[in-house]
Amino acid sequence: MSRIFAYCRVSTIEQTTENQIAEIEGAGFHVEARRTFCETVSGSVPAMERPEFKRMVERLDWDDVLIVTKLDRLGRNAMDVRSTVELLAEENVRVHCLALGGVDLTSAAGKMTMSVINAVAEFERDLLIERTQAGLRRAKAEGKKLGRPRALTNAQVDEVITMRKAGGSLATVAAKMGVSRSAIQRAEQRETH
Repeated sequence: MSRIFAYCRVSTIEQTTENQIAEIEGAGFHVEARRTFCETVSGSVPAMERPEFKRMVERLDWDDVLIVTKLDRLGRNAMDVRSTVELLAEENVRVHCLALGGVDLTSAAGKMTMSVINAVAEFERDLLIERTQAGLRRAKAEGKKLGRPRALTNAQVDEVITMRKAGGSLATVAAKMGVSRSAIQRAEQRETH
């Protein structure tokens, strides 16, 4: 008899997997708590490198069913999602995605649907990267300074260099200037280059 597992993932600690669990239950799936695997990890981390996902895969058996609310819970990279689904299919584990109408991603229709959605998602990410890079190039061409502002003015950097040459420790100089030790180190590195 098939057992039902759920995998729920969020990217940051400010988020919770409770909505995903409720959505799975609302779709009519009763998943025992011991078969619900939740974790906080970026979708960019390959599925088999995530501790809870890996632990779950070790418990999955022939004819089991894995439920996810959305395709991006498995990952953001089309290649990783595809290889993860193929790995599960080899063990005859069916992967159902609620956002795709509960389609089994290991079926022919599921594979096609997943491929199209992943291709569109990757295309959108690539467009976003291109637009961001174009914006950065335009800002540079207009003479805008990019990156975080410097913690110290040129006059303060001169003062820092003088104090350090006089034997002032990083901690002492940083405290006197009201900045972090790394700000002092960056100022010193700029002066030596």
